[in-house]
Amino acid sequence: MTFASMGKILNVDLSTGEIRPEAIPDGICRKYLTGTGLAAWLLHERIPAGADPLGPDNILGFVAGLLTATPSYFTGRWSAVGKSPLTGAWGDANCGGSLAPAIKRNGFDGIFFRGASGAPVYLYVKNGRAELRDASRLWGKDTVEAEGMLLAEHGAGARAAVIGPAGERLSLISGISNDRGRMAARSGLGAVMGSKRLKAVVLDGKLRVPVHDAAAMKRLSRSCNRWVQFQPPFLSGRAMAYLGALMRILPTQMALDGMLYKIFLRKWGTTSMNQMSVEMGDAPVMNWKGSSADWGMSRSASFNPDNIKAVETAKYHCYACPLGCGGICIPKPGGGETHKPEYETVLALGGQCMNADLDSIFHMNEMLNRAGMDSISAGGTVSFAMECWERGILTKADTDGLELTWGNSAAMAALLEKMIRREGIGDILADGVRKAAERIGRGSGQYAMHAGGQELPMHDGRNDPGFAVHYSVEPTPGRHTLGAQMYYEMFRLWKRVRRLPKPAPFYFKGSKYRADEEKAVAAAACSRYMALANGAGLCLFGLFLGASRIPVFEWLNAATGWNRTPEDYLAAGERIQTLKQAFNVKHGIDPRANRVCDRAAGIPAQKEGANARRAVAIAKMMSDYWRQFGWDPETGVPPVEDRRSGR
Repeated sequence: MTFASMGKILNVDLSTGEIRPEAIPDGICRKYLTGTGLAAWLLHERIPAGADPLGPDNILGFVAGLLTATPSYFTGRWSAVGKSPLTGAWGDANCGGSLAPAIKRNGFDGIFFRGASGAPVYLYVKNGRAELRDASRLWGKDTVEAEGMLLAEHGAGARAAVIGPAGERLSLISGISNDRGRMAARSGLGAVMGSKRLKAVVLDGKLRVPVHDAAAMKRLSRSCNRWVQFQPPFLSGRAMAYLGALMRILPTQMALDGMLYKIFLRKWGTTSMNQMSVEMGDAPVMNWKGSSADWGMSRSASFNPDNIKAVETAKYHCYACPLGCGGICIPKPGGGETHKPEYETVLALGGQCMNADLDSIFHMNEMLNRAGMDSISAGGTVSFAMECWERGILTKADTDGLELTWGNSAAMAALLEKMIRREGIGDILADGVRKAAERIGRGSGQYAMHAGGQELPMHDGRNDPGFAVHYSVEPTPGRHTLGAQMYYEMFRLWKRVRRLPKPAPFYFKGSKYRADEEKAVAAAACSRYMALANGAGLCLFGLFLGASRIPVFEWLNAATGWNRTPEDYLAAGERIQTLKQAFNVKHGIDPRANRVCDRAAGIPAQKEGANARRAVAIAKMMSDYWRQFGWDPETGVPPVEDRRSGR
């Protein structure tokens, strides 16, 4: 037995109704941890090559990390896993909320579904006892309605993950919701859940999670919390925009300390970056073809983070989080509660579409949360359609009469409703930009901004080339939560792993674009660290505190009784990363095909704005990254022996 692991998983065959616990083989947790590490091992072994992501052979999993439900902080993340119908590759979707500990408190490290039910069902598990129940009355309900009905039936102590109409209708950009709109949004795994006719998973558990040294873990957590609680007075929301403009103008850049971003997060949440990111060139604009010259301070002023904070009625904390970057808002007097829109949502539905109407962002965010649709992919798809309209590829005859002009928030909301319902033009767009471009044709593919089929997040690789690299090389492409040059700076891993390079305190911006050994080492270190973190259930924002302030390695040793070094843990992260890449190769994915689209790499370079004349040496940086893992530097394919074992 491994302390902190429950030592078993739950297998559910939806075709036969069989529910079977299974012990995790000895050594698996030591090699891959739990979370997405355990999932990578299981899915690589059990999903047959060529399996249809929406067919019965695909496996959908819900996994919690090794540190979840232990006396540690920032460890409330859970992941949905499976073969992605959006990319055809490894798929995972990471989420906060309160579901993660409920998985382990039912005695399991993960719950895995295969097959497909003939009628809508949900899984109910109470203290490890599981049964499938009829979900006919829930089918067609949105995520908030369905979750409310389930919790009313099973009690406030239960936790639920549900899909909405987008997942039921197999939209390839649909996700899975918990806590009334917290979304495991990426990879299209809501469609996998819908294809299995699985409406929800309801968990109610109170089992204890065993740890080796709880007292040591609590001491470590208290020390970490002192850094979290440090919160000096800071700038206004309006001043953040000017700070971004200053960062755009300066020829040099400061290596970032994550404590600064922590101050932003604690005050405003992720919306702290709304205007700042546009001004400094971090946020893409107008389907990646524009810049702050098109959507500057005067247009983005409504998204000032103070305006959003003004309607926040309560902070929202995920499980085990002392930071509380989320929020519950009432945008209109007398209106209903809604989750505060995240930075990604605001920019995907804002600057990407040239939409400056904050009320419409709140409305569309709630619409997408209730539908169970990924706001990043939805915003990217709408901006793609808007550019197609601008270029005459789409006309009123194609769009059911909608005028998809830039900034037309009413048309945006109507188009999203059509996508959710798969009606008319919405049916063409409901599976994301790659599929939409294939259906529309007429040269539209060049305006589809994606990596490997997944729409790009709201962080511009032309500003930080590390984003472009990770969008292109990660086994789940097009993800912003796995690495960047600024992430490496904030992780401060060189404080714990001496062989890793320490960035200069200040450097010229042009140096970011040189493809060199140091950047490859840093990018690979980010991937190893995040693979480890997702195996442990850790939040990215906690990791931004820096490795000398958040005791990741010490928590793991105290929880498990292991005596491993940081280098040992990063080696586990490398095994997980290699196994995910091996999964892709097994399923016929050419790693080179996941390369980010040319426009997002600065090919050709923009002529104005913060990223003018900036291009990413993307092919060289991808090759350098693959070499760090010992994979073929030309193809990104791991050696055969590593594909078998994850090394």
